Parts: sequence; structure tokens; C-alpha cells
Amino acid sequence: MFYSKKLKTFKNLKHCFFSRKGGVSKGIYASLNCGRGSGDRKKNLSNNFKLIKKKMSILSGNLVLMHQTHSNKVIEIKKKNLKKKIFSDAIITKIKGIALCVVTADCVPILLFDPKSKIIGCIHAGWRGAFSGIIKNTVIEMKKYSSNSKIYACIGPCIGFKNYEVDIKFFNKFIKQSKKNNKYFLKKNNLKKLFNLRKFVTDLLLELGVEIDHVNRDTFKEKNYFFSYRRSLILKERDYGRCLSAISLV
Repeated sequence: MFYSKKLKTFKNLKHCFFSRKGGVSKGIYASLNCGRGSGDRKKNLSNNFKLIKKKMSILSGNLVLMHQTHSNKVIEIKKKNLKKKIFSDAIITKIKGIALCVVTADCVPILLFDPKSKIIGCIHAGWRGAFSGIIKNTVIEMKKYSSNSKIYACIGPCIGFKNYEVDIKFFNKFIKQSKKNNKYFLKKNNLKKLFNLRKFVTDLLLELGVEIDHVNRDTFKEKNYFFSYRRSLILKERDYGRCLSAISLV
């Protein structure tokens, strides 16, 4: 389990970037797999979520997960939609006693808190979502309650710069959006570049005036601690697990 030094200073807040350790799943899903879209046994997933709820001091049913689609869609969780299926890549809430969750396996989990408005959020920021505005959209939604309040965010474990290999088509897409995006890439060879997803996401948050810190861990490199979609492809595994990150108002 990993924590933000800044978010830990707020007494009315609980959060955690869970590793893959401490669960009951077996094999390629060992052990704290929280990927409902994986091929893991439902019983294992259910028991893993129970462990998450216990750690977050959340009652049964109050763990809010998204059906993530790499979109730029943000949904505010209110009492009327608390028990409904949520299709988005970011959620925010002012409700106490529920945990907002994001699952990742190389993409960036971001946890956010506005202490003035007492609102929390979490973001699933893969390159598609970040590129299409999921971060900006989330901050805008949070600031509807107070436009001049300070938002704090922690950027969690994600794939490291040296392990995120992309092709020239991917690179050109970012350069077409802005030539300044060149700074997030390093040439590997004539056909491949390395992409700094963490830096890209960090700068998007800083541009919006968000104060950030990091849990700077590489999901691809650190096999013992994290699941990785890209690593599973290279190893030709049939599937992969997902790590969960959560935040809750106490």
C-alpha cells in the first residue's frame, strides 16, 4: 500500500494506492486483483473488495467503481446514482462514508481533494483520457463548488518513461495537438519513441493550478508490487489483474 504525503495530512480524508499484495487471487491475478473485467474468479474478486472495504473503513456497498472506457467523462456521485452503474473515467463526490475507486494496470490513477469545498475525486488517466481532457474536465467539475479553492492531487503508480514504448503515429498525434508535446518523448530508434505519461499528466494538473505530489513507482518494472497490461502482453499472458486506488471523506 502506498500513500500521498500531502493527502495524509488531512484528518477528514482516507486514501490508499493499493499494490497487488494482500489479496486472495491466484496465478497471474495474484493476489489483490480488483479488475472486474478480468477473468479472475468472482469469489476472489469479492473477497479482495472486502479487504479493500475493511482497510478503507467502508461499509458494504459503499465502494464506488467506474466502468472505465478511456473517455473524458466525469460523473458526480450523489445519493440518486450511488447504486447505479457508472460509465466514466473520473468521479467526484461530497458524500461522506463512501470510497471512490479507480483501477489501473499501467494507466495513471489520480486522487484529488478540495478541503474548502469538501469534495473528493479520482481519475483514470490513460493517454487517451489525458489527451482528450479528462483531467481538465474533472477539475472544472470540482471547482463548480468554489472556483478559487485549492485542489490537491496525488499521481499514483503508473508505467515508467523508460518502459512506455510508442510508435511514430502515436507521437505525431501528440505533436499535431501541440508542438510543445515533443518534450514528453525520447527517441528510441527510427520507428519507436518513449513516452513520459507521468510528466504529461503532471503538467496538465499544474496548468490548472492543482498542487500535486507523487507515488513515483513504475507498474511495468515492479512486477512484485503492480499489475501491468503492457508487461502481460510482452510475457504473452492470457490476461492481467488491476490495482485499485481509493479515496474517501471521513
